[in-house]
Amino acid sequence: MTVTESNLPHGRDSLTEDLRWRGLIQDSTGLDELRELLDGGSATFYVGFDPTAPSLHVGHLMQVTTARRLQLAGHRPLLLVGGATGQIGDPKESAERTLNPPEVVAGWVQRIREQLSPFVSYTGANAAQMVNNLDWTGAMSVVEFLRDVGKHFPVNKMLAREVVKARLDTGISFTEFSYQLLQANDFFELHRRHGCQLQYGGSDQWGNITAGVDYVRRRGAGPVQAFVTPLVTKADGTKFGKTEGGAVWLDPEMTSPYAFYQFWVNADDRDVTRYLRYFSFRSREELEELEKATAERPQARLAQRALAEELTALVHGEREMAQAVAASQALFGRGSLDELTPETLRAALTEAGLVHLAELPDVAGLLKESGLVPSMKEARRVIAEGGAYVNNTRIAAVDATVSEADLLHGRYLVLRRGKRSFAGVELRR
Repeated sequence: MTVTESNLPHGRDSLTEDLRWRGLIQDSTGLDELRELLDGGSATFYVGFDPTAPSLHVGHLMQVTTARRLQLAGHRPLLLVGGATGQIGDPKESAERTLNPPEVVAGWVQRIREQLSPFVSYTGANAAQMVNNLDWTGAMSVVEFLRDVGKHFPVNKMLAREVVKARLDTGISFTEFSYQLLQANDFFELHRRHGCQLQYGGSDQWGNITAGVDYVRRRGAGPVQAFVTPLVTKADGTKFGKTEGGAVWLDPEMTSPYAFYQFWVNADDRDVTRYLRYFSFRSREELEELEKATAERPQARLAQRALAEELTALVHGEREMAQAVAASQALFGRGSLDELTPETLRAALTEAGLVHLAELPDVAGLLKESGLVPSMKEARRVIAEGGAYVNNTRIAAVDATVSEADLLHGRYLVLRRGKRSFAGVELRR
């Protein structure tokens, strides 16, 4: 994927105003200063990702897509993967983090670096660059850290940070307490090494980020600027990026492209226009037209489909997006099941509920085994009323059977009851 041209609204808003319209600037070190930096030419910025898991998840997409957005506008990204800070862990309000072994963190660093690669361009005048804070932190002695970094941080300010105050009664280790110093030093080192003028991150990082701005100033460098994006929330009160199956990951081995697509298709009507502004690269005019069409025809889920297609293509590529769209249509009888790859079909059936059988009963038995009906009596009634389908073919006979010749890719059956309830069967020999 190559980033080659700006997707800013043409002839209406500056980059700063576009970011504000999209709701991407919750707080900043100063809008006037930010506007001067972002709208006045090419600036170098950085955003950081700590390797606390083997993959990024959709909660990271705000920062990933914002980096892409800034580069499209002509700015130069430094994508920092925290080989050092990932071994420490930013304090949580609830409890002390479990420290992962250095070799595990190192492996995650490499995986996340590879995962970030498709989102920005590494060529051109504003080519992106990957950086690792272990490169400058790992070589620093304890004495150097305390002398050169620690002396610039008033403890009273560090204690005033909300997450630290929340942990004072239950206890917080010096390890997590010192995280702010490490992140602040990253900003200074990137300013010194790469001329970095801007850091952004999520709103939960505001304390760390402003500490970095202040530290750069205390070291006699700068000026530098910062802003934070809002916390992404869901209208129903559940956590963004979570499903019944757990987190929605960017790694296709951890969350299939089909499941990723479905996460966005199922977005609440109350959330979807906000998500489009956050994540989409459509222009302001296009988004306003889509918002209007969605308000007029909410049942068509135009906004959800547009968002799901754009983000699935961005994260997983056009081919996987097309397969996810085809699967969502085919499973409900609006497309051909034969066009789906085994991987996509299995992912879709797994989401719906996939049962594994050693032999194939009759269709009534399949409906019962799959959980689409509670009993054989109900299964026969559904078939008799014309509401049972196997591989999108209506079953007419109550005693109908299937054979191995009916299996898709030699192992799968798609069962459907009525228009919207479906399940899968996998024959395991």
